[in-house]
Amino acid sequence: MPSYNPPLRDMQFLMHEVFKVTEAYQQMPKHADVDADTINAVLEEAGKFAANVTFPLNISGDEEGCHLDKTTHEVTTPKGYKQAYQQFVEGGWPALSCDPEYGGQGLPFVMNSALYEMLNSANQAWTMYPGLSHGAYEALHAHGSDELKALYLPKLTSGEWTGTMCLTEPHCGTDLGLLRTKAEPQADGSYRITGNKIFISAGEHDMAPNIVHLVLARLPDAPAGSKGISLFVVPKYKVNADGSLGERNTIYCGGLEHKMGIKSNATAQIVIEEAVGHMVGQPNKGLQAMFVMMNAARLGVGNQSLGLTEVAYQNALAYAKDRLQMRSLSGVKAKDKPADPIIVHPDVRRMLLTAKAYAEGGRALSTFCALLIDKELNHPDEKVRADSAELVALLTPIVKAFLTDNGWSAVTQCQQVFGGHGFIKEWGMEQFVRDARINMIYEGTNGVQALDLLGRKVLGNQGASLKKFGKLVAQLVEEEGVNERMAEFINPIAYLGEQMTKFTTEIGFKGMQNPDEVGAASVDYLRVAGHLVFGYLFARMAQVALREIANGSTDPFYQGKLQTARFYFAKLFPETATLMRTARAGSKVLMDTDAALA
Repeated sequence: MPSYNPPLRDMQFLMHEVFKVTEAYQQMPKHADVDADTINAVLEEAGKFAANVTFPLNISGDEEGCHLDKTTHEVTTPKGYKQAYQQFVEGGWPALSCDPEYGGQGLPFVMNSALYEMLNSANQAWTMYPGLSHGAYEALHAHGSDELKALYLPKLTSGEWTGTMCLTEPHCGTDLGLLRTKAEPQADGSYRITGNKIFISAGEHDMAPNIVHLVLARLPDAPAGSKGISLFVVPKYKVNADGSLGERNTIYCGGLEHKMGIKSNATAQIVIEEAVGHMVGQPNKGLQAMFVMMNAARLGVGNQSLGLTEVAYQNALAYAKDRLQMRSLSGVKAKDKPADPIIVHPDVRRMLLTAKAYAEGGRALSTFCALLIDKELNHPDEKVRADSAELVALLTPIVKAFLTDNGWSAVTQCQQVFGGHGFIKEWGMEQFVRDARINMIYEGTNGVQALDLLGRKVLGNQGASLKKFGKLVAQLVEEEGVNERMAEFINPIAYLGEQMTKFTTEIGFKGMQNPDEVGAASVDYLRVAGHLVFGYLFARMAQVALREIANGSTDPFYQGKLQTARFYFAKLFPETATLMRTARAGSKVLMDTDAALA
């Protein structure tokens, strides 16, 4: 059976030693009283909940799955899921970073991000139920009318109700401009929504008495394409003016998808038959409102793969220390045993260190983005808020695509450490692999994220956002450029930082001549950008570790951090050279291939 230990030490290292979040919060009146003790106490309790409540349900939930009663359209979740969710609500976890005006605790988003990493390690499928609710909360909080906020936000904040995002339809996935769901205005200001949605995570379940669906639909006079989409809140049960539940709305589950992974999350086909809904935001501006939820979901999906990377690594490491196979190439290491543990073999260490580096780099990026979101929402300086928002927008597709691509690579390599046992269910590894695969697909495939990064976030503003991140890299290079102990970490990012400007300009110029050049280069480009970001963060982590060692610390944590950083720069970061070469290969080798693809 697999096990899980929350990585509290690494989380605390990032928050308190690398990013110094409490110093940042002292500049934000809303969070000025948040201290390290509060953060540590919350993280410890969150870790206990994840490890002791949801993790034990992961394998059993996967085996049992969700069940639909086609007569009543009700879905039953696996044994223990509803009870675990009630414990989650009673513990106040849904409200952790929500607005106190609606019953939230108002704590920093950094803490919420750490909570969800641990929950994703413990049980990704279960975590999607409250995770989607938080996204629905964010969208309504940003764009809902005062009446809608008063009606829905307190129940979403407390977790009494859950939420979904209803975007995809059978004939359209990423291209939402093709959606057909209709919204007919009514005399009382409401709308009658009719249509069909598919792949709706947590779309129906028995864990909460009401589900708040956020649905994209078209008004009768809406322009074609994405400019004619509006957003509506369509609850499973209609909500009375006093907040109590009314009659059943005509939105229901018509079927459950039979999936490769995340089997205990109800991925529903949603049928909507003149259901009563209310508009969120402005007519034909639904995508802008929904993007609040979609961007939160994209960061959340990156967090899902981070969680799976961590738990897979932990179990592969434990197995490698225990499993005996062959002798070390450099001589016997376990003289009292018939063979050496497989952790002595270089390639096993390569696989383990790959997962460890991707987990620690991903955690650093997730924490970095969460702190930027806290600044964007709460910092008193308008320029700091704007700069933070711009960096979050730049980094969001990297979080979603780079972390999920890395996560898939990491969990499959951790499975490989187990050999044949990695394919056996009771070890847990094959479930981590199955669960991780969806993360590269939903909330915008990673190819779409790459196009978003290169086409919109970088070339769309002539590289201004990328230059803003480049300044952070340049500042660190200037700060540590003459420190010989930091050279192995600083020199690679300084070199890549210089190359990125030329690389980006070259692709942008080619894209002006032929837009397919951007599409052909985008996936490779995103990975190069991801490594630049990881390299910057690993250099910052190494900077702290070297400083603590120089100050006399004998904590092996710091040596371990340095060794992981060295592995990353030696074995993973050099991928950038190949990626830039393949990106420069251009679109002809892809598009001039009609004979090959006949």
